[in-house]
Amino acid sequence: MSYLTYISDETLKTLVKNVLNIGRTRKAEAEQSFAKNVIDPFAALFESVAFEVDHKTWKESEIIRQCQKTLQNHIGDLHQKILGSVAGWEDKGKGSVVDLVCQKKKIIAEVKNKYNTVSGGKLADQYYSLERLVEPKNSVYKGFTAYFVAIIPKKPDRYDELFQPSDKDKGKRCQQNEAIREIDGASFYSLVTGEENALENLYRVLPAVIEKIFKEEGKANYRLADKSSFYAYFDTAYKK
Repeated sequence: MSYLTYISDETLKTLVKNVLNIGRTRKAEAEQSFAKNVIDPFAALFESVAFEVDHKTWKESEIIRQCQKTLQNHIGDLHQKILGSVAGWEDKGKGSVVDLVCQKKKIIAEVKNKYNTVSGGKLADQYYSLERLVEPKNSVYKGFTAYFVAIIPKKPDRYDELFQPSDKDKGKRCQQNEAIREIDGASFYSLVTGEENALENLYRVLPAVIEKIFKEEGKANYRLADKSSFYAYFDTAYKK
């Protein structure tokens, strides 16, 4: 039985393995360069005491902290690639004017991993970037609907609404445009796949996919511990 209905097992495993490899490589690099980096000795001391951890535990957490940004960026790419693997959808890749395109549904999308990936005045820049794609008569995306996607929303609410960020230069919000919208990750996964719980289904099969990858790498007894605790984080992010 397949992990998911909207992406092949092999494609999913390849994409997940790529993120795992990036994380593991970055961790190895951080471990090797740890002694070369200038560590704030005062912060290290007070963090260890205040958080009641020994030096080994503190060092491990510091290495993880140094790796987090890299891994989080690639998790955002993972969502883009998964969505772009759904039939009828295309992942335009890095450097393109837009992340995802569906010609049949006349949709383009800019995908961000978290609601605060872009903030402040840059949200208005994002709005105008999408406007320049769907409004000009000579644009290949004229007549399309543009979505600004936050995979992880600020609140566990589903939404698909007009995208009207504040334009500080003009002192007002960007104008209403039915063709420029913002949407949460769960709703967008549903829009792309036609499945109400597509994002949750993905999250719940990831442990099995990860275990399969480790077994294929020779770690036959690998088991992802505390799965229920990780599932609870999904519920906090997406369910009221």
